Amino acid sequence: MTAHASPQISIVLPVRDARETLDECLDSIAAQTFSDYELLVIDDGSRDTSAALVAQRAQRDTRIRLIRQPPLGLVVALNRGLTEARAPLIARMDADDRMYPQRLAAQVAGLAADPALGLLACQVRLFPDESVQAGFREYIRWQNACCDPVTIGDEIYVESPFAHPTVMFRRAVVQDAGGYRAGHFPEDYDLWLRLIRRGVKMAKLPRVLLDWRESEGRLSRIDPRCSRAAFDHLRAAYLARDPRLQDRPLVFWGAGRKTRRRCHLLIERGFTPRAWVDIDPGKIGNRLRGVPVVAPAWLAHDARPFVLSYVANHGARENIASRLEAMGYRRGQDYLMVG
Repeated sequence: MTAHASPQISIVLPVRDARETLDECLDSIAAQTFSDYELLVIDDGSRDTSAALVAQRAQRDTRIRLIRQPPLGLVVALNRGLTEARAPLIARMDADDRMYPQRLAAQVAGLAADPALGLLACQVRLFPDESVQAGFREYIRWQNACCDPVTIGDEIYVESPFAHPTVMFRRAVVQDAGGYRAGHFPEDYDLWLRLIRRGVKMAKLPRVLLDWRESEGRLSRIDPRCSRAAFDHLRAAYLARDPRLQDRPLVFWGAGRKTRRRCHLLIERGFTPRAWVDIDPGKIGNRLRGVPVVAPAWLAHDARPFVLSYVANHGARENIASRLEAMGYRRGQDYLMVG
């Protein structure tokens, strides 16, 4: 295939020592029904034959551009891709995943149909089945249900609502937001939180268009930037700047030890709750840091505080949301779920 001088899409694919899965990934890109793209493979200091494989393919397909750099890290590679891209649309891809043939075409059509959309993702399927644990399946069930902009905005503090290699975004939107940031946090979740804060409209096609590989070496498993503590600190930093928390009394739902530890990150930033809500009779009536622990019914009689629910047990979010809405609380306006 021959590259166009101004393609519609730049696929940004960072690679480091990915030879084992790279062929499969590149085959899935080559099989796209939408062909007006360039593929930017940023080789981040690979020590295996990844770069040689890409160079070989680039000889047959001039849409492929191999960009080599020392091992400077994922964030540097991603921003290099944004800088080198010639297209107005960026499609992310990872070297161990597989995109379905219709992926690019469906996302281009979705963005064209709604010029206000800054980012459009898709649903994913986990593979191989034998490597996927129950907790990760539950996360994907939740993530695949976050499709419309309102739900994504309301659920943004639960977890990252997008699998990074599924997103397609307008390059100018992300560059205007400062691109990817490096730090002790997941760079993709930080970007989604920044875009939400800037009022960027984001959505997800209700179609599975990518196979997301689970493995013991997956970055989100082994990188400390993707640890539970890193997510907790990042969420607290953005919650502290959320305008919905600024002018109303605040209540935390969940008075258990693990929940209090996560809430403390917000308390440290000056957000002392009016009350803790819990359903455990052994906790109700106690005081934590001088603040009372109350039953959920207390919320029906108070002057509508803003509720942050930190309870993460399976099924708990749905139950808490049902209780709050029965009392007239509105998701996103009167309460938020926090992961």
